[in-house]
Amino acid sequence: MSFAAIDDAPVGRFHYKLATACSGGPLLDGYLLAIVGIALPGMATEMDLSTTTAAAIGVAALVGMFFGGLIFGPLTDRIGRKKMYTLDLAVLIVASVLSIFVTSPAQLIVLRFIIGAGIAADYPIATSLLTEWLPRRKRGQLFTSVIIIWYAGAALAYFVGYLIIDIVGDDGWRWMLGSAAVLATIVFLLRLGAPESPRWLVSAGRIDEAAQVVEKTLKTPVSAADLAELAPEPGATRGSIAALFKGVYLRRTVFVVTFFSCAIIPLFALLTFGPKLLESLGFGTGNLSNLGTAIINLVFAVGCLPAMRLLETVGRRKTIIWSFALMVLPLVALGVWAHAPAPLVVMLFCLYALFSGGPGILEWGYPNELFPTHIRAAAVGIAVALTRFAAAVGTFLVPLSLSALGTSATMYIGAAITFVGFVACVALAEETSNRSLEDTGGLPALSPDRFDVSRPEPAHPVVAPNVDNTRRRPRSVPTI
Repeated sequence: MSFAAIDDAPVGRFHYKLATACSGGPLLDGYLLAIVGIALPGMATEMDLSTTTAAAIGVAALVGMFFGGLIFGPLTDRIGRKKMYTLDLAVLIVASVLSIFVTSPAQLIVLRFIIGAGIAADYPIATSLLTEWLPRRKRGQLFTSVIIIWYAGAALAYFVGYLIIDIVGDDGWRWMLGSAAVLATIVFLLRLGAPESPRWLVSAGRIDEAAQVVEKTLKTPVSAADLAELAPEPGATRGSIAALFKGVYLRRTVFVVTFFSCAIIPLFALLTFGPKLLESLGFGTGNLSNLGTAIINLVFAVGCLPAMRLLETVGRRKTIIWSFALMVLPLVALGVWAHAPAPLVVMLFCLYALFSGGPGILEWGYPNELFPTHIRAAAVGIAVALTRFAAAVGTFLVPLSLSALGTSATMYIGAAITFVGFVACVALAEETSNRSLEDTGGLPALSPDRFDVSRPEPAHPVVAPNVDNTRRRPRSVPTI
C-alpha cells in the first residue's frame, strides 16, 4: 500500500503554491545568515567590537539553530507540521525588528540566537510538509526550487547590504538587520491556510482526517482502510531522537550529518565572511566585495539547475558523489594560487558554487527521504542541529585562520573538509530517486546497485506494518 493519490498526482497549482510558501523559510535563512556578514563592519565601528565578539555575533544564529533543531524537529513530529508553520515566522519578525534598536553586543548575540532557533524550527516544519505532499517523480525537481531560493535569499542580502551601504554608509547596519522582518511578513501571509500533511495525520492515528485532507486538496478519493495499513506499528514514538541512532537509521544519520556538514562549513564561512575572504584574495575592497559575494551567491543558485535534472536522470547517489569530487578542485586551486588575479579568483569561486548544486539540493532532500514520517522532522532537526554546530565552529575559526594561517592554508582546510564529504558519499549514499517515501524511509541501507531506480516501484517489496510478513521480512528491517 502507498499514498498513491499523492505519489502519482499530476503537479498542479497546489504543489507550486505550497513549494512557494515553504521556500520562504530557506529564503529567510539565506538572507538572515548572510546579512549579518555585511552588517558586521558597521557594528564593529559603532560598538568597538573585538575580533572575538564580532565572530560570536556571526555564529550566534548558528548556535541558535543547533538548539532549535534539537527541540523543534522532534516537536514537529509530535504535534504536527501545520501548527508550527507560521509560529516560527512570527518569532523571526519580532526578533528582526528588535535588532534595529539594540544598544550592546550582548543584545545582538541574544537576538541572533533567537533568530537561529526560529530558522531551525522552520526547516523540519516546511521541508517535511512539502516532501510529504510532492509526487515522487517530481520530488527532486520541485525540492530544488526551495534550495535555489536559499541562495537567492543570500544573494538578495548582499544586494540589499550593498545598496544600504552605498546610500547610508556603514551606519545603515541596523536597517540591514531589520529588513528581514519585511520578508518574514510576506512569507507569513503566503502560508496562511496551508493543509496538514496526510502522512503525519496517519502517523498520529487520524486516518479519516488524512483521507479527507487528500480528497479535499487533490480532488482524489482515498480509502481510509488503505491508509490505516500505513500507520506506524504500535509503540513507534513520533519524534523519537533515539530512533535516529539505532539500526539502519544510525547509518543514515551519520551519512546525512557528515555530508551536510562538509558541504556547509565552507559555504557558511564564505557567506559570513565572504567580503573579507574576497578582499584577502585581492578582489576589491569595502562595498565592492559585497557585490562580488552577491554575484557568487547567484552562481550557487544557478548551480542547482543542472543538478535538478541530474537528480532524476542519473540519480541522487551519482550526483552527490561527483559534485563533491569537483568541489574540491577550485578550493585546492585557490590554496595553490592565493594571490591570483581577481577575475581568476571569482571564476574559481563560481566553479565551486556551480559544482555545489548537488549537495545543496540533497541537504534537505536526503534527510526527508531516508527517514519515515513519524521521525522525519526529527531527522531534519537533528541534521540542522549537528551540522549548524559544525558550521558555527568553522565560521568562528575562519577569521582566526585567515589571521594566523593565511588565505592559502584556509583554502586547503576547506578542500580537506570537502574531500571528507566525498568519501562519506562514496561509502554511504543511497539511491532514492523515483521511489515513494514509505519505500525510501523503510528499507535497510542496501547497496545502491540493488535498487532499480528506472522503475516506478522498488526492486524489493514494501512491507506494510500491522501485517504478518515474518516469513519474508528479515528482523533487521525497520518498519514504517
